[in-house]
Amino acid sequence: MDTHNNLFNEIICLKNLFASWSEFKSGKRFRNDVQEFERKIEDKIFTLHEELSKNKYRHSHYTAFYITDPKIRHIHKANIRDRIVHHAIFRILYPIFDHGFIFDSFSCRFEKGTHKAIERLGMFIRKLSHNHTKACFVLKCDIKKFFDSVDHQILLGLIRRKITDPGTIWLLKEIINSFVKTESHQLNLFADIDLRKQTERDMAFGRGIPIGNLTSQLFANIYMNEFDQFVKHKLKIKSYVRYTDDFVIVSDDRNYLENLLPVVQSFLKEKLKLQLHPNKVYIRKINRGIDFLGYVILPHYRRLRTKTKRRIFTKLRRRVTEYKAGLIGEESLKQSLNSFLGVLSHADAHNCEQKLLNQYWFWLNE
Repeated sequence: MDTHNNLFNEIICLKNLFASWSEFKSGKRFRNDVQEFERKIEDKIFTLHEELSKNKYRHSHYTAFYITDPKIRHIHKANIRDRIVHHAIFRILYPIFDHGFIFDSFSCRFEKGTHKAIERLGMFIRKLSHNHTKACFVLKCDIKKFFDSVDHQILLGLIRRKITDPGTIWLLKEIINSFVKTESHQLNLFADIDLRKQTERDMAFGRGIPIGNLTSQLFANIYMNEFDQFVKHKLKIKSYVRYTDDFVIVSDDRNYLENLLPVVQSFLKEKLKLQLHPNKVYIRKINRGIDFLGYVILPHYRRLRTKTKRRIFTKLRRRVTEYKAGLIGEESLKQSLNSFLGVLSHADAHNCEQKLLNQYWFWLNE
């Protein structure tokens, strides 16, 4: 395995920091906090570079809030300065690690994504069902509280297989441990004693990465790549698709999948300290429909999940409101509309597409 021992200077160099700032602010130039940060941006980037080069950089606290997407998620948002560092790390480390990821890992990777994951799953189903003429089954799994469960020591151990220079490891530890540091001052807010004790244990062992960080997307793939390699090279499974903490395995033998499940559970628990969600694991015949990444896949047909439709309409209405209030530009609004239409284009959803366009013009002109 190739190792890299001289990346720190690439990460913190001024060229990379300024490029990271440009990437971060893309599509956000109307936001007040971005406009405020952009004042004297050169001085801020030079100061950040100096702190990083002298190992004086410290990650700031996060702003925590909840979103419904469609389930409730606890998001931790870093400040702009820290997010520039996240982009700087991602720009250098992503190509190094991505090269070693399996083809069938689709989350947060260039030229991948949910739509290609759905297409790949559909291909496996058509192949193993002989174009829907024979029985075919899917084992669908979801890891319980994945981002909260990532073990810091395991993650750093996996990173050290490729990254060996002390500067980069110091910076990555600062990013990874920043989440625990942020939570520590909130312990006295827990009225529930058991919840407080569990949080204390998580802090002691170093567990959890924030959903809101760009680096967390890379860390998640590094962490789950260990499982991907096990599935592909130890279990020799070809018909496997993973997107973050959701994964599916396709087979024409239900018993095979039933016997496979405890093997999968054991590896995740022993090697990665992860558990499958007890209410989100099932083995289902394809003609009953496979709910995966916002779509329900059926023989010869693919429909959008009802919750996904509702979320699209809600988000588009919000974007139109932001546009009319001057918070986003026309280009950003059109990008959002095209993005939502792109989601619909991957399902049999012509009527829904027409309804969305009609609503868009109605909201725009009301």
